[in-house]
Amino acid sequence: MSIQVSSTSLPDIKLIDIQVFNDERGFLFESFNTRDFARLVDANVVFVQDNHSHSVHGVLRGLHYQIEHVQGKLVRVIHGEVFDVAVDIRQGSSTFGQWVGVYLSAVNRRQLWVPPGFAHGFLTLSNCAEFLYKTTDYRYPNFERRILWNDPELLIKWPLQSKPIVSERDANGKRLCEAELYVWQLVNKSRPAERRS
Repeated sequence: MSIQVSSTSLPDIKLIDIQVFNDERGFLFESFNTRDFARLVDANVVFVQDNHSHSVHGVLRGLHYQIEHVQGKLVRVIHGEVFDVAVDIRQGSSTFGQWVGVYLSAVNRRQLWVPPGFAHGFLTLSNCAEFLYKTTDYRYPNFERRILWNDPELLIKWPLQSKPIVSERDANGKRLCEAELYVWQLVNKSRPAERRS
């Protein structure tokens, strides 16, 4: 087995630990294996796009999602460290409005599976961070939405040392109570979400 999978406080969000082979030359590991992912995480997932972002210390990206062409994301860090957050925004889910946060770094080599129906974001804790993520659908800018990273309804405990660096679009995200959200049954069936505004 090349990966070990554990549940977080939100059962649908999975933390993935990778088996690493180290010797005097360095290290080697499988960053992704379709067979293992299907057997241990989700057999119905097909990834269609890989993304790579670079962020300097204090950058906070999020909380992002697409209201249609809903994306699942498998995320990891190859340089530096981030605090990674996923928020359940599926109407009708028993964990609606709850969030989970984990530390991902080039040292711990952990990955996080964020399935469709969750808003996602991260805070860069190191001098810079290289962040990779695989997605289950393509980017559609017209369907992109943002929930305010510091929404008082969510009470996310970001490990902030100072005011974060946030894009104008992220700074103008909506509060959860105002946002267009997913209907849990439709997300489950991979159909376009109904909109609640």
